[in-house]
Amino acid sequence: MLEESKSKEPAMNPFQKNESKETLFLPVSTEEVPSRPLSLPKTPPPKICGSNYPLSIAFIVVNEFCERFSYYGMKAVLTLYFLYFLHWSEDTSTSIYHAFSSLCYFTPILGAAIADSWLGKFKTIIYLSLVYVLGHMVKSLGALPIIGGQTVHTVLSLVGLSLIALGTGGIKPCVAAFGGDQFEEKHAEERTRYFSVFYLSINAGSLISTFITPMLRGDVQCFGEDCYALAFGVPGLLMVIALVVFTMGSKIYRKPPPEGNIVAQVVKCIWFAISNRFNNRSGDIPKRQHWLDWAAEKYPKQLIMDVKALTRVLFLYIPLPMFWALLDQQGSRWTLQATRMNGNLGFFVLQPDQMQVLNPLLVLIFIPLFDLVIYRLVSKCGISFSSLRKMAVGMILASLAFAVAAAVEIKINKMTPPQPGPKEIFLQALNLADEEVKVTVLGDENNILLEESIRSFQKMPHYAQLHLKTRSQDFHFYLKYHNMSVYTKHSVEEKNWYSLIIREDGKNIYSMMVKDEENKTTSGMTAIRFVNTLHKEINISLGTDVSLSVGEDYGVSAYTTVQSGEYPVVHCRTEDKDFSLNMGLLESGAAYLFVIINSSNQDPQAWKMEDIPANKLSIAWQLPQYALVTAGEVMFSVTGLEFSYSQAPSSMKSVLQAAWLLTVAVGNIIVLVVAQFSGLVQWAEFILFSCLLLVVCLVFSIMGYYYVPIQLEDLQEPADKQIPHIQGNIINLETKKTKL
Repeated sequence: MLEESKSKEPAMNPFQKNESKETLFLPVSTEEVPSRPLSLPKTPPPKICGSNYPLSIAFIVVNEFCERFSYYGMKAVLTLYFLYFLHWSEDTSTSIYHAFSSLCYFTPILGAAIADSWLGKFKTIIYLSLVYVLGHMVKSLGALPIIGGQTVHTVLSLVGLSLIALGTGGIKPCVAAFGGDQFEEKHAEERTRYFSVFYLSINAGSLISTFITPMLRGDVQCFGEDCYALAFGVPGLLMVIALVVFTMGSKIYRKPPPEGNIVAQVVKCIWFAISNRFNNRSGDIPKRQHWLDWAAEKYPKQLIMDVKALTRVLFLYIPLPMFWALLDQQGSRWTLQATRMNGNLGFFVLQPDQMQVLNPLLVLIFIPLFDLVIYRLVSKCGISFSSLRKMAVGMILASLAFAVAAAVEIKINKMTPPQPGPKEIFLQALNLADEEVKVTVLGDENNILLEESIRSFQKMPHYAQLHLKTRSQDFHFYLKYHNMSVYTKHSVEEKNWYSLIIREDGKNIYSMMVKDEENKTTSGMTAIRFVNTLHKEINISLGTDVSLSVGEDYGVSAYTTVQSGEYPVVHCRTEDKDFSLNMGLLESGAAYLFVIINSSNQDPQAWKMEDIPANKLSIAWQLPQYALVTAGEVMFSVTGLEFSYSQAPSSMKSVLQAAWLLTVAVGNIIVLVVAQFSGLVQWAEFILFSCLLLVVCLVFSIMGYYYVPIQLEDLQEPADKQIPHIQGNIINLETKKTKL
């Protein structure tokens, strides 16, 4: 696959996760390059257990496993880090996530240029791995709450991510190709098997890290909250191990010198052809059959023929970024959707960012399933399932996945309490008196807006929606308690939640209006607040170094978000007494009110009420959309590169890899733009992406219908035949169409 002196390519291997993510550059030059011997060890390279496999590939495979663990593990928790730690909005978190992903697919162009034209693969991997490690260190420091404030955390995070993008993208085109360099030409079969193991290490690193790092984030508490520093630090440690392991094999590596960068040559050839055509646009100059023929004055004929074949394939790449725009939202929009769902599967509680583990897991299942079962069944049915058809079906499956995601989002919204709109408020009444209280809410014209009887230590069954005549308004409350009636007035403002807390003091009854400014959970977190009926201020410890104080005599705290789970012992303290509260199970997505009351002959107790119900829709409902998009990925990604390789000369394969990576980068930019400027609700945004991909699929199908496949032997210039200086299109195209 990575032979630099032979044109033969190995078959697509079934372990490859996503060739768009792990693509390789083949530094091939079409110009005459003086032969330079490889930098070989003085003694024959040691083999593994007497086989034909060089020992050096063991260091490279372990390095790749650790590096992929590092990258995917860090990226798995990135969106929630933006949302919960840096407190960015969902749209900003999504935009920065995809800006980082896009940068990771732009930098391989730079890494390949450095390796092929300057440092060589070995030194490029070493130097950029150091940058990679530095990025992880800076990123981990940015996740420590004790270091600086919001601005410092933001700056450290962005600097760290930029260094990581440079490191991971820079070494991406070098590592696998460097492994291929370790084999002698006579061991081509062993080299093919090596790439299978190499891609297996990629998937193993991705699979394990996307499962473990969310557990490090959510199940480990540091500084009283999710341990993002640990979730970033462990991948950083794996990158250090990757660098150390790779360096250990330094003395036994075969190190080919730089051979020149074909990507740069292709760009220069195209630029010269365009500029030469522009400079010779006079009508007196004879026209040439193909616009690339205008480069014949400077570049070899074989290079021009290869670039012609390349441009035909690149034309088909134009619609591809939209597919990546959908596929890469698994780590952003789909993870945010999972935060509003119930991750309790009965036998295991799944973190929202752990759902991403389904992608590498399903890829490992689907690739052999499609190759050995589905494609063969389709072939036996007499259906011609060409590469372009497979890619189009992959687009349709991804589009269906987002339609399913939109349906799930609508279902979530139906289970979520509505938000008050213009000239609306939501009101609930809480009775902390000893007996039942009848509450009547009167408008400006003494019209009854709400009437409810509330028992002692109970609240209204749900928030009541009240309409205002203006943006702010006074409401009159009539409270009937025993034989006593109390009138009171409270002011309210639109688009807010309020709680009317009724309490008793001797024979009198009082009420106070509390504005619930944060009376909603933050993307699946659990929200709690306290009412203190004691005559002393209470300090409540909710975790290490995290506490809140609740004032005496019916003081009300603000909402605080915590992790869901069991809270059997919550330590509390007054000025003269320590005690603990049993808060029980706090479910994901719920909002709870705890009233701290005195208990006869016992420590104070907490009376628990649910303000907002917990997430009820199981996270398992995301499984269909993950299955659809992964099936689409297998059909689109693996088939796409296979088709591209079959339609371009061997000297252009590194350029194809570069272009393929650029389509991924552009796809992430599309998501960034839509997230920032669309202004759509989430389900509508999912529908938008689904429809856009369907339109792009139609365009791609039309392009594929008129695409004429080429025979690569026609691209080779006959050795015994002289071709005129400009002969036009010398490629013999078959007059047939790939019908879709």
